[in-house]
Amino acid sequence: MANDTRTRILETTALLLRQRGYHGTSLNDILSASGAPRGSLYFHFPGGKDQLVIEVTRDSVAGVTARLGEALAAERDPAVAVHHIYQSVGRMLEDNQFSLGCPVAPVVLDSPTDVPELADLCRAAFEQWIGLLREAFVRAGVPERRAHALALLVESSLEGLMVIARATRDRAPLQAVADEVAALIETAVLAGEARHRAEAGV
Repeated sequence: MANDTRTRILETTALLLRQRGYHGTSLNDILSASGAPRGSLYFHFPGGKDQLVIEVTRDSVAGVTARLGEALAAERDPAVAVHHIYQSVGRMLEDNQFSLGCPVAPVVLDSPTDVPELADLCRAAFEQWIGLLREAFVRAGVPERRAHALALLVESSLEGLMVIARATRDRAPLQAVADEVAALIETAVLAGEARHRAEAGV
C-alpha cells in the first residue's frame, strides 16, 4: 500500500508538471489530485516539493532518453530513425489529446533557478538527447560539426512542433517537418559517404 501511495504521488506530480509547470504545481494540487494524505507525502518525500519534482523529472528524462536511444538504434539509417521519432511524437500527442508535450520543457520555461539540482537536471537532459542524435549522425558518417548542428535542429524542431501541435490540435506540422528534416539528414549522410570515398581514393 505504501508503494502504491508513493507511485500515485509520483504519477500525479508528473502529470501536473507537464500541464502546469513547476510554479503552477503546488503540494496542495498534488495531494488533491492524488488523494494521498499529507503525512504520506512527507513520509516518502521528506524534502517536500523540490525532492518530489526532482525525482519525477529524473524519471521522465530517463524514460525519454531510453526511448530515444532505442529508436536511433533500431534503424541503421538515422534519417529513417528520426522520421520515426517525429511520427512517434505525433502519436503521443494524439493519444493524450494534445494536452501534454515534453516533460522537461514546462519546468525549463518556469526557470526554477532557485533549485539548482533541477536546473542542472533539465540542462543535462537536453545535452543527453542532443548527444544521442549527434552520435547517431556521426556513426552514419556525418562530420562532427554538422552532426551537432543537425542534432540541435532535430531537438529544437521537436520541442517547437510539440507546442504548435498542441495549439492547433493537429499533428500535421510534425509530419511536414519530419519529411524535410529526414531529407536533410539523408543528404548529410550521402555527403559524408562521398567525402570518405574521396579520401580513400575510391
